[in-house]
Amino acid sequence: MNPDRFVLSIDEYLAEKDVLFYLEDAVHQLLEHKDEYVQFGVPRYFAEYFESVRRGNHILFREFSYVKATAHNRRSFTRLFWKCFRQIGKNGDLLAAVEYSSLLQLLCPDFPADVAHGAARIVLVDDAMDCLMSFADFLYAFQIQFYYEEFIENVAAIYQDLLSGKSPNTVIVPTSTSVEQLPQHSTGDGELQEGVETSAFGDCVEALCERYRHNHPPASAVKEILGQVERVSLYSFLTALARHEGVNEDIGSLPSKAAVLIDPEMDRELERLVAQVSLSPTSSGGNAAHREPAKKASPRKSLHHRKRIEMESDGSNEETDSSEN
Repeated sequence: MNPDRFVLSIDEYLAEKDVLFYLEDAVHQLLEHKDEYVQFGVPRYFAEYFESVRRGNHILFREFSYVKATAHNRRSFTRLFWKCFRQIGKNGDLLAAVEYSSLLQLLCPDFPADVAHGAARIVLVDDAMDCLMSFADFLYAFQIQFYYEEFIENVAAIYQDLLSGKSPNTVIVPTSTSVEQLPQHSTGDGELQEGVETSAFGDCVEALCERYRHNHPPASAVKEILGQVERVSLYSFLTALARHEGVNEDIGSLPSKAAVLIDPEMDRELERLVAQVSLSPTSSGGNAAHREPAKKASPRKSLHHRKRIEMESDGSNEETDSSEN
């Protein structure tokens, strides 16, 4: 139990945890699907709804406006994306931004492509959007782009003002400009080498963080990143945020990059499925040796489908085996 919750008033705690948002959504879903849920009982419905929120799988297949509505939803979606498509990283596959966007839309059908493109720019530091990226590189850049979206929009506006020669004292941070709509000055070779003065940029970012109670990187991480250089570009700053372990730990969605491809629970499930395939009736018998070449196709299909969300069921594996025989 988190002792910090006792420091807040009731209203502050409800606002910080977005309890009223989830309660309103739960009631809306209940009324919209009343015939489906009332047969199980309303108390059970609410219990299962908030349990799904706690576990983080409540955002699966929901609309984008819901997925991005709270910090918990954003963390949950990022973690779900990692767990669903971790196998891509284990296989060593490299994908383009448009392909990662398609994967995101498998979990959220109306997930906008510009979020994936923004993450790709953090990885590639240019407009070569057709270049291929590793799963891990894209994943941590996506986490920054999605979780800190509003913060990044404002940082980009600050950066463009400083780049155009405005004094830090006259920089005004808008709240409606997106990174995709900003002029792409950061793609020029001169800007990549020059950037803006770190001290002026850092002062503006620090002032911005003071206006944000949530959803901004830890001030200590920002100071550490900016303290290492005299000049900084926008995307070098965002890249450093994506690679910073302290920022990753503060968000709390993903493991460290060294462990991003390690998921013992999923590995055990894979081993269980492979063992079931090898012990199935169709894999034994006197002529097993003659069937062995055909059997090799089944585990490959189940392990290397790049766009699957869940493992195939036991029945689908057996059907594949029998069709090959």
